[in-house]
Amino acid sequence: MTDAKTILIADDEPNIVISLEFLMKREGFKVSIAVDGEEAIAKIRSESPDLVLLDVMMPKKSGFDVCQEVKGDPALAGTRILMLTAKGRDTEMAKGMALGADAYMTKPFSTKDLVAQVRQLLGLDV
Repeated sequence: MTDAKTILIADDEPNIVISLEFLMKREGFKVSIAVDGEEAIAKIRSESPDLVLLDVMMPKKSGFDVCQEVKGDPALAGTRILMLTAKGRDTEMAKGMALGADAYMTKPFSTKDLVAQVRQLLGLDV
């Protein structure tokens, strides 16, 4: 088997981080964690994760800011981003996708749907 894919979880809500970390590790992924937008950007630069689970509402920099910065940097633009948000409004989703997010899920989401989406974004068999 090839090396495990790395997923960066960028979220400032401890309960969500704990559950996402457990879920992704159970699926066989390596997991890294950032608790605010600035840390997320730093870790994306230093660790080059295969996928970022990016919360929209975070301290220091919002998920939208992080997405825009990552997708606007040629060295990072290939990073896949799955935005997670409590805001399910179409305008929020449109903004996230316009900034380059690869996919969008609203909280609360089913773990089954999230795992399927992650595997699809990483090109793994669902």
